Amino acid sequence: MRLSPPPRIRLPLIAGLAVAALSAPAVAPSAAAQDLSSAEVKRSIDRGVAALAKLQRRDGSWDSPGVSHVPGSTALCVLALLNSGEPVDSPPVAAGLKYLRGLPIGEIVGGGTYDTSLALMAFAAAKEPRQDSVRMTALTRALENGRVKDGRNRGGWGYGLPSMGGGADRSNSQYAVLGLRDAAYAGVPVQRRTWEDIANYWVGANAQNRDGGYTYGLSGGGARGSMTVAGIATVSILKSMLREDELNPDGTPDCCSENAAEQELEQSVEAAANWLTRYFAVSRNPQYNSHTLYYLYGLERAGRLAGRRFFGEHDWYREGAAWLLRNQNPRTGGWVGNGFGESNEIVGTAFSLLFLSKGLSPVLMNKLKYGDDRAGDEAWQTHPADARNLTFHVSGLPKWPKLVTWQVLDLEKAVVAGDLAGALQGPVTLMTGRDAPRLSPAEVKFLRDYIDAGGFLLGVETCDGGDFRAGFERLVAQMYPEDAPKLERLTAEHPVFRSEYLLDADVVELYGADLGCRTPIMFSPVDLSCYWDLWTPYDLPDRDPQLLTQITQKVNVGVNILAYATGREPPDKLEAKDPIAEQGARDAVERGLLQVAKLRHEGEWDAAPRALRNLLLALNRTAGVAASTKVKSLPPGDTNVFRYPVLYMHGRGAFSLGQAERERLKTYLENGGVLFSDACCGSEPFDRAMRDLMGELFPESPLTRIPADHELFSEQIGFDLSRVRRRAPAAVGAGALEADVVVGEPFLEGVTVNGRLAVIYSKYDISCALERQTTVACAGYIPEDALKIGINVLRYALLRDPVAPEQ
Repeated sequence: MRLSPPPRIRLPLIAGLAVAALSAPAVAPSAAAQDLSSAEVKRSIDRGVAALAKLQRRDGSWDSPGVSHVPGSTALCVLALLNSGEPVDSPPVAAGLKYLRGLPIGEIVGGGTYDTSLALMAFAAAKEPRQDSVRMTALTRALENGRVKDGRNRGGWGYGLPSMGGGADRSNSQYAVLGLRDAAYAGVPVQRRTWEDIANYWVGANAQNRDGGYTYGLSGGGARGSMTVAGIATVSILKSMLREDELNPDGTPDCCSENAAEQELEQSVEAAANWLTRYFAVSRNPQYNSHTLYYLYGLERAGRLAGRRFFGEHDWYREGAAWLLRNQNPRTGGWVGNGFGESNEIVGTAFSLLFLSKGLSPVLMNKLKYGDDRAGDEAWQTHPADARNLTFHVSGLPKWPKLVTWQVLDLEKAVVAGDLAGALQGPVTLMTGRDAPRLSPAEVKFLRDYIDAGGFLLGVETCDGGDFRAGFERLVAQMYPEDAPKLERLTAEHPVFRSEYLLDADVVELYGADLGCRTPIMFSPVDLSCYWDLWTPYDLPDRDPQLLTQITQKVNVGVNILAYATGREPPDKLEAKDPIAEQGARDAVERGLLQVAKLRHEGEWDAAPRALRNLLLALNRTAGVAASTKVKSLPPGDTNVFRYPVLYMHGRGAFSLGQAERERLKTYLENGGVLFSDACCGSEPFDRAMRDLMGELFPESPLTRIPADHELFSEQIGFDLSRVRRRAPAAVGAGALEADVVVGEPFLEGVTVNGRLAVIYSKYDISCALERQTTVACAGYIPEDALKIGINVLRYALLRDPVAPEQ
């Protein structure tokens, strides 16, 4: 899309709002693929989906020549299509599932470990338990019974079911683990003894090389990238599956005693991740140089399940996706790899789609890593599975993306790299601890920049903490020394208690610090993290009912916090927002073509302090307008208002103007000036005050809806605004909030003076959206469309010049 300048103004223009100030792609710490966008990846996925659909046989199956595993190939393709966004009733998926469901269980199991595991994964991904639960149970039992049950390979799998002669290998074994995991998450019981046997095969000195890598079998030899990423993913799964409850005498869980078994699993993952860092590559299978696409699908699982965005300095998803896009067949849209199976386009394309689609899953949470690891300071991960479990739980809920993920945010490394955009991939950052956090001034500033750019910080005191609460309060004061917001107990009126479930504010103890449009900092003195760490997607057979109730309650609190902070809309993974606060060079424009002043009033006039500057920066970028980004604030009665063609006004509270201020503002509007105003998050007190003010200024010309065919909404002014998206919160059920996105014509109102709009007003939020500070309770336009509306309003205003009346 290309913007055209309004009449009378000839301006250089650049294309597209996709590069606007709120969402410009940021430079990743790893230089490779730094310009990769979600749109490019999604186009690549669409071409791959089409390629795979063309290769499907009439009976719904996929037959990979030379592979001879038709059930496994078919299940792999169904799994790839479902994860790529194809609905379960789409023709290729429906036909593939029909084929698999028509096979006798014995025929699938007869194909061995790969076929059985992949069929389980495909049925789990389809999420149709009424049709598949019996089938999944039978396949699960076959996998469990088919493992090696004694000897050195206990807990491993070979090609056949059962494994013949006690033989096993990492490749078959990892797929068996993936199938059993998906079965367990779908509610099919998997015996604890099975997971314990699996741990025997993957964990310990006899299972893992001294250098941290994994070999194909237990017979020695050098480690391979594909087997090492399999180890990272498998052990990450074991960390969830080998949970055991330990209760205090009062029935509460003991989450804070040291657990040697958990520490061993964590050390195993860390050692394997260190190996992968040393030998990292995306263009080949490290230390093996074959089965590259198979390895990449394993790399996706390792990064996602372990919560790692980086291995060393390598952003594994950006680099891997960029390599796949470069190597996609331009004619067919598929991929061909360099090893058995994947040298066929069916298998190669399925592996590539699984990497691209699952790795593109939006990041919902950062787990903040802080402190000095060298000094043994690991208080940040007292409960290592908390963020992972809460994120997995959310992935299964209605109205949320079908798959969201999490990542560790290493604060020290992020500060050194200046990687604020990477931190903003996760809209919520979880900070846990027992003792007061000790952060450097640079780390404090980084967290403030993160919050100011739209991030949300949640502090949770763990293990009946020492002075973590006091330290967290000091952190808030250090981030905002000029006017430190206080952490205050949130009351029942706060939307966090209704954002997903209806919670009792008298029972759920949460504290929050308000900043402008929202509450971007919250704190829990209750160790929520402990209960999230204990959550499982299935019922443990011997779990205490009281504990299960406690876990459910605390998980619901976590979901509400995430829903409030994100509106159930985490950002696209690759569209990291450019931290506008760092664009200091833009302020050099002192005498630009356009200058805008912000009106001060008593109704929280600065609720969105960066909104106007963000809009002006976007105007400079997308419309080529030379606008000063140093925002001046004025009271309505100031004579300097006539220096500005546009006045900007927003707020959250009621206000009124004195007689002299009203007269000055009316004179300004009657002499060519434009007032652009909105009610932050649809604030009703501000809206009433604004309507009262307009009625006083122009009793014969009240605020009237601007018709959808007005030039303000046209491409002649800027963007085509015939269809825009607006969040419309509403109470449902027992009072919980639901936020639907309404798509339709823009709803703006105006006052016409001398044939031109002198006042342009939105009762729905624009300003908070310009800061990306909206929540599930915020009634207003989504950020991308709020930006378009603001740009059109400013470009429309350029057609008028205010003239000061003669004194």
